Amino acid sequence: MKTTLNQIRVHSPCRDGWEKLLLGLSKTRPDDETLWIDEVLNINGLHDALWCLRAVDGCDREIRLYAVWCARRVQHHVNDQLSVAVLDFAERCARVEVSNARMRAEMEAAQNAATWAAWVARLAVEEAMRAAAAWAELDTESAGKASASAEARDTERAAQAEELRRVCREMREDGR
Repeated sequence: MKTTLNQIRVHSPCRDGWEKLLLGLSKTRPDDETLWIDEVLNINGLHDALWCLRAVDGCDREIRLYAVWCARRVQHHVNDQLSVAVLDFAERCARVEVSNARMRAEMEAAQNAATWAAWVARLAVEEAMRAAAAWAELDTESAGKASASAEARDTERAAQAEELRRVCREMREDGR
């Protein structure tokens, strides 16, 4: 998954993250040089790398599969079958390279899924990460568990970062 500084700039990044990225790349202004998302990850961290996915073109399938991968890691916190079915549908759509427009149309047409259509259409890695942290906090019942919860959150973020690196590495090796 790759982008450019100019593509990132179009999405109005936060000042601190933008300056940190430029400094890490030894640049003073944006350009059209290829920038892999794992480079952003190494310089700015997971949160900024996930934010920068909005500036990646032509990798919808990989981004959707990554988002599903992240959501599957916290799926054990989901209690209703409709949510699991929506996640299954999102994964099937990504695996057969269904366009965003078709996926939204099919979701909106599905009976009893109207409220979930918007959720799946916006399914993004950032939300999966936020959900993992929120669910970990909900599981915390005492101060002792708070430390375990923070450790679990950090472990999850490290796993998400490693998976993002793996996807980028695979795409580089395939020449994409």
